[in-house]
Amino acid sequence: MRRINLLSENTANKIAAGEVVERASSVVKELVENSLDAESKNLNIEIEESGNKLIRIIDDGTGIHPEDISKAFMPHGTSKIASLDDIYSIQSYGFRGEALPSIAAVSKVKLKSRPSEFEYGREIFIEGGRVVHEIDLGCNLGTEIEVKDLFFNTPARQKFLKSPQREKSLINDLMLKLALGSYKTSMTLINDGKQVFKTFGEDELDKNLRILYGKEVYENVIPIENHGDILSVYGYIGNESISRGSRNRQSIFVNKRLIKSSLITAAVENAFKSFIMVNKFPFFVIYIDIFPEFIDPNVHPTKNEVKFLEDRVLFKTVFDAVHTALKEALRKNFVIPEEEEEEVQPFRQPVERDYAAEVSQLSLHEYPSVTPVREPSRDSEVGNMSSNYIKESIEAFPSNTQVMHESLNTFNKGEMTLAAEVHTNNIIEKPIVTSESRTYRESLAKFPKIKLIGQCFNSYIIGEYMNELYLIDQHAAHEKVLFEKYRKNIGNLNVVSQILAVPAIIPLTFDEYALFKDNEQVFLNMGFVIEDFGDNDILVREVPLFLGNPQMNKLFHEILDNLRGLGSGLTIDVKYDKIASLACRAAVKANDKLSDIEILGLLDELRYIDEPFTCPHGRPTILKYTMKDIEKSFKRI
Repeated sequence: MRRINLLSENTANKIAAGEVVERASSVVKELVENSLDAESKNLNIEIEESGNKLIRIIDDGTGIHPEDISKAFMPHGTSKIASLDDIYSIQSYGFRGEALPSIAAVSKVKLKSRPSEFEYGREIFIEGGRVVHEIDLGCNLGTEIEVKDLFFNTPARQKFLKSPQREKSLINDLMLKLALGSYKTSMTLINDGKQVFKTFGEDELDKNLRILYGKEVYENVIPIENHGDILSVYGYIGNESISRGSRNRQSIFVNKRLIKSSLITAAVENAFKSFIMVNKFPFFVIYIDIFPEFIDPNVHPTKNEVKFLEDRVLFKTVFDAVHTALKEALRKNFVIPEEEEEEVQPFRQPVERDYAAEVSQLSLHEYPSVTPVREPSRDSEVGNMSSNYIKESIEAFPSNTQVMHESLNTFNKGEMTLAAEVHTNNIIEKPIVTSESRTYRESLAKFPKIKLIGQCFNSYIIGEYMNELYLIDQHAAHEKVLFEKYRKNIGNLNVVSQILAVPAIIPLTFDEYALFKDNEQVFLNMGFVIEDFGDNDILVREVPLFLGNPQMNKLFHEILDNLRGLGSGLTIDVKYDKIASLACRAAVKANDKLSDIEILGLLDELRYIDEPFTCPHGRPTILKYTMKDIEKSFKRI
C-alpha cells in the first residue's frame, strides 16, 4: 500500500508552473496583466532569444509596497481579492496568486518596485524558487521585473518548445492582442533589439488597429455596436477581402480580458455565413462589457476562458451586432448615387445611300485582283490545332529534367503518332518508336485508350471503350495531371521559376512571418524566390512557371494557412503535397470549351500518371458505366 506524501513547496510550485507557465509567452502575458492591473499608462517590454534568455517589463504603475515584495512570490499571494465572493465581482486581470511563484520556480527573477508614497524602492532576487537577496535601493516609480534563463532547472520542458522563430512570433502576436485590449495604455515591444511596435495610448481603437495590423486591415474593417441590459458589444469586423483560412486574426475581450470563446466565435461566424466564402474565417476584434456577476473567470489557471451565465443572450447580442453591421455595410456599398438626368436625344434615322450608283462610278482598276484560296483540308486544320495545343502545353508546363518539344508528324486512321525531339545538354536526339516500346508504354497506362464521343456542358468529357461508357471531369482530370507533374518536380528540386514583371510585396502578421521563416526552404524548393522587405513584409521576385500569373497575395496566404494546418511535426513531403494541390488551381475549369485535340491530349496524359482516378482533393476524375448499368437504368434487364 502506498503512503500519502506531502509535496514540498518547491515541488508544488514547479508542478503549478506546468499549468501557468507553458512557454515564454505565458510569462509575458502574466507579467503584462500585472502591470495593467497596477494602472500603468506606459509599458516597455523587452525580449531576448524568444524570451528564454530574458523577459524584461517596465511599467509606471502604482508599484508594490516594500513589505509586500516577498509576499508576492508566495503561493496564492494576491492583492486582487480577499475572499471567494470577490471572484464574482472581479474587475482585474489576475486574482489567483499563482503566476509569480510559478515563474520564480523555473527561472531567475529580479523584481524592483517603488510606490509613489516612498522615496526608495525594494529589490528581490529569486533563483529557482529560492530567495537569494532582498534589499532596499533607489529606483523609478512603478515596477521593473526581469525573468532570465526560463526553464533552466527543468530542461525537459525545453524539449516541448517550438522553434525560436515560432516562439518569438507567439510573443509578438500575444502582445499585439494585449495592446488591442488595452488600447488606452501605451505599449512598446522590443524583440531582440528591434522595435516590433509602439502604441500611443489613444482613446480611439481604430488608431491602434492601423498601427498593429496595417493599412490593409484598417481600410477593410466595419465598426459594430450593440447594447443590451446586461452587456454591450462593440468592435470591428473585417470584410471578405481580409478573411483567412485560419482563425489566428480573431480577438475577443470580455471586460478587457483576452479570452477564447467558441460561443462568441460561433456567433460571429454564423452572422458571416452568407457574406463570406466557405472555409474562410473572418477578421474581428470583439469587445464585450458585461456585469461581473454574470461571468465566472475562475475556469482555468491561465484565465483565458470565461463562463457566461446568460449564454443565449450573449450569442444573440453578438450575432445581431455583427449581422446588422454587415447588412448596413453592404447596403452602403450598393447605393446608386444620384446623378443629373441627361437630356434624351431623339433617334436619328440613318441616311439612305445608293450603293449601286457608288459602285458604278468606280473604275475596274480600283479593284485588286483576287486569287481564290483553297480551303484547308481537315488534316492540315487538325495538324495546326495540335501543334498549337502542344506548344501551349509545353510553355505552360515544362518538364524540368528534359525539355520536350513535341510536333505533330502524321495522322493514321484518326490516331496521331508523335515524334519527339529531346533536347538534353544541347544534343538533339530523335527516339525511335518501335512496336516493343509502344507495348511497354501501353502496359504503363492505368485505363484503356478511350474513343472520344464529345464534350458535355463544356465541363465533362464523354468517351467509350468496348461496352463501357466513360465520363471524365475535365477540371479534376487536368488538376491531377498538373498535381503529379508539380509534385515530382518539387521532389527532384527541378521546378522552373519565372521572374515577375512587378515583384509582389506581401505584408504578413507576426505569426504568418514566423510560419514563413519556419518553412522558407519549402518555398525555395517549390520555385519561389522571396526576400525580406522590412518588418514583417516580404518581396516575391519569382514564382513557379507552373502557376502562370497568380493572385500572389491571396495564393501566398492560402499556402501559409495550409502549412499552419499541417503543423511543424509533419514531413516536408506532406507539405509539398498540400502546396501542390493548392497550386493546381491553374487547371482548366468547368465551362471551358476544349477542342478534340486538347481533349485527346489531356486523356493521353491522364492515362499514364500514377493515380489518375481521383483529384488531389479526393473527388473522382472518371466515372465508368457498363452496358449492363445503362440497360438497368432503361429497365431492359
